[in-house]
Amino acid sequence: MIFPLGLFQRERPNKFLASASPFIAVFLTLLLGGLVFAVVGKDPLYSLYVFCVEPLLTLRGWGELGVKMTPLILCALGLVVCYRANIWNIGAEGQLIIGALCGGVVALKAGPEASQLYMIWVILAAMAGGALYAGIVAWLKDKCNANEILVSLMLVYIAELFLSWAVQSPLRDPQGLGFPQSPMFETAATLPMMIPGTRLHWGVALVVVSLFFIWLIMSKMFIGFQVRVSGMAPKAAIYAGFSNRAMIYFALLLSGALAGLAGVIEVCGPIGQLTPKISPGYGFAAIIVAFVARLKPLGTIPAAFVMALFYLGGELAQSRLGTPAALTGVFQGLLLFCIMACDSLIFYRVRWLGFGSKKEAA
Repeated sequence: MIFPLGLFQRERPNKFLASASPFIAVFLTLLLGGLVFAVVGKDPLYSLYVFCVEPLLTLRGWGELGVKMTPLILCALGLVVCYRANIWNIGAEGQLIIGALCGGVVALKAGPEASQLYMIWVILAAMAGGALYAGIVAWLKDKCNANEILVSLMLVYIAELFLSWAVQSPLRDPQGLGFPQSPMFETAATLPMMIPGTRLHWGVALVVVSLFFIWLIMSKMFIGFQVRVSGMAPKAAIYAGFSNRAMIYFALLLSGALAGLAGVIEVCGPIGQLTPKISPGYGFAAIIVAFVARLKPLGTIPAAFVMALFYLGGELAQSRLGTPAALTGVFQGLLLFCIMACDSLIFYRVRWLGFGSKKEAA
């Protein structure tokens, strides 16, 4: 039986609604989130206040917001480049983990006498690790025509298991009472705090540099033009002589390097050591950030703000309201659903085809 509804592309989508779509999606997410709170027996208005407003009432809350925005923005920036090139990297989480592991190994080599400049080597090792791990995806796509979605996703689980093995065997702290964790990093291999009384660190400066770098590439440089053309019109890119292989390696290696940078900032910033769980899913959440940002580098800032607020709100609601930890994932999923629904209705119109109709959406 043919589904009775069809989607037909609009010739002239409303420009105002297209621009306002992310804001509409956030509003709908909060509305649906209020319904979720009501279903589980909580006061929707008070619950949303705890979830969305209370984390922003203290300096410490803003500091935590910056800590969580940092890896989200870095991962999302790399995904923006990939998705603009029509390369679907879903494995930023795995690249983040491997980057953190590579940077963490170098950080553990730092002695008490090392200077703060040692962090340069830690950062370079992390970015190289993330890039090489993403390079596996690029190589398999180039040589074997493997689907980058499946390959990058499966590599996430390999990275998680490898990290778990590393902190339980070769990198385990001999004085850690048997806990699966590495020794604490020396001061030279950690990021200094930016604001006293908070956990906000100078990794934020690396985010600013990365934002400018990706904006420069995508807006002002020829390689960014190649990325956009390869994603929007692959045949035109081939006709113009742009190398598809070069785009695959460029986008994935850059994305992996930024994800690796996000990972090492996390372990050298708020964590200070390697543990089996160094990310609550930043690499996956960055996918939503990239789409809410409309695949624009500067758009990742407000999008990451919303996603980081969901993380903080979920933690606060768990302690204040007794809600499950999965609430953060519920809000993230609702946001993704709402942005996709809004875009579908803005750029396409729904038409009733009738049951049994053989018409197909144009």
